[in-house]
Amino acid sequence: MTDSGEGTSSDPPAGFQTPAPIDSRSLNLPNLITLSRLGLAVVLFWLIYVEGFWISAAILFVVSAATDAIDGYIARKYGQVTTLGRILDPFVDKIIVCGAFVFLLEKKADSGVNSWMVMSVIGREMFVTGLRSFLEQSGRDFSAAFIGKAKMALQCVAITMSLLSLSPKVVSPTFNFYRDIVLWAAVAVTVYSGLSYAIRGFQMLRPKKP
Repeated sequence: MTDSGEGTSSDPPAGFQTPAPIDSRSLNLPNLITLSRLGLAVVLFWLIYVEGFWISAAILFVVSAATDAIDGYIARKYGQVTTLGRILDPFVDKIIVCGAFVFLLEKKADSGVNSWMVMSVIGREMFVTGLRSFLEQSGRDFSAAFIGKAKMALQCVAITMSLLSLSPKVVSPTFNFYRDIVLWAAVAVTVYSGLSYAIRGFQMLRPKKP
């Protein structure tokens, strides 16, 4: 759920699109889809808060994750990458994922989500976002690597399973067992990806050898 690429120098990788500035061009289809995900996030959090709509919440979360892939694809394919999109897309991603974990924490007795999981996810996202912001302000490309995509995929599966496990129609000891495995796997990959980005970022900050 973000862009791809793993450049390790200050030069943009081949095929990197310089984003358009924030102006009237920012009101394009990819960014409108991104903004619609923010609306879906509000509805999702409300469904979790009021309880009783767990399957609907799971479906809504899957739809919001799918629309993220769509807006990124359209932006790259039709040359509609913008500065606003590069800011807005990861921001909305983090609102949806981190928000879902926070709201599920209130149901920790049944959702499988605990405070350590939430702290690991939010801490990682804050650190990587800050590092990316600093590096890209310095003219370096710090787009998401494969491990970041794997992390996001696992988090999405974990949240979906957690939501479904709260439904009386789905819950069972076997389902909850696999849910817990996926949740802890998502947290492990989240922490690992944070360390991976830290190493990559610090390598980019090293002065170049003459």
